[in-house]
Amino acid sequence: MPTMWLSDTQKIGVAFCSGGGFFLLGGIMMFFDRAMLAMGNILFLIGLTLTLGPLKTLTFFTRRPKLRGTASFTLGIILILLRWPFFGFLIEMYGILVLFGDFFATIAGFLGNVPVVGPYIAAALQRVGVGRGNSELPV
Repeated sequence: MPTMWLSDTQKIGVAFCSGGGFFLLGGIMMFFDRAMLAMGNILFLIGLTLTLGPLKTLTFFTRRPKLRGTASFTLGIILILLRWPFFGFLIEMYGILVLFGDFFATIAGFLGNVPVVGPYIAAALQRVGVGRGNSELPV
């Protein structure tokens, strides 16, 4: 089995980010459980810091075009901790869309290449308009 190009610290960071995503999903399924949402946020931020490194993470969150997303994400976390999980989660999701919106096309391309279900996902993304069309090809 080929090794990944990630260091051990980055692999741990990816595991923390995945755990944070699962806790956020569990918090939503448990009708916006405040503790699970808070744990998901903490794990996600720790994982992002371990994956990118502290300086790159700080640079990412403080770039001028991303300041609105950073403020929304931070306000969402604060609202979740102040026992307003539904509104905090909505504001936090807006912040995540602003912060990580550039990566969604990359994620969609990756999901289209998954072996068994990839063609179905790619077809669904083409219908929605997220997938790569012929007009965006480099040639």
